[in-house]
Amino acid sequence: MREDLTRKMRVFAASLMLGACGFRLAGSDPLPTILAHPYLSLKDPYTDFSRVFEHRLKVAGAALQSNSEGASATIEVTRDQVDQRTLAVTGSTPTQPANIPTLYELTYTVTYRVRGPDKELIAPQTISLARSYSYNPNLQLAKEREADVLRKQMAEDLVAVLMHRLTSLK
Repeated sequence: MREDLTRKMRVFAASLMLGACGFRLAGSDPLPTILAHPYLSLKDPYTDFSRVFEHRLKVAGAALQSNSEGASATIEVTRDQVDQRTLAVTGSTPTQPANIPTLYELTYTVTYRVRGPDKELIAPQTISLARSYSYNPNLQLAKEREADVLRKQMAEDLVAVLMHRLTSLK
């Protein structure tokens, strides 16, 4: 019982010291005041990127506006696209036909810009991530799931990059 109380006290003291020195978790930087009440213009509000980005803005304290009038800034996402291309295919063998894909690459690309009430804060910029994954037609469902997981992770990574750029605005 006493050891449990001592352990809790140590954790509490460590938390206080970390907070006192200004430590914050990665990605928890506050948004600048110009982004306190932004209007978010998304090309497609149902993509992985759009959903994660909207959520992260709200968690960061942004009060999203329903239209651009009265908004402190406009964050416009003009491109939100995932492309898949084949990187490798099988050769012909006596037991297997040729040209069956064995390796794919997913590329997630987002283009955005940020406008304030009277000037452009961030000119149109494009950020992109690419990941590859192997493919086996005998494991089609598992590989489709792997592609979905990769796409969602890439969207989260792109949102993290964009949030970092937004928090650096003055």
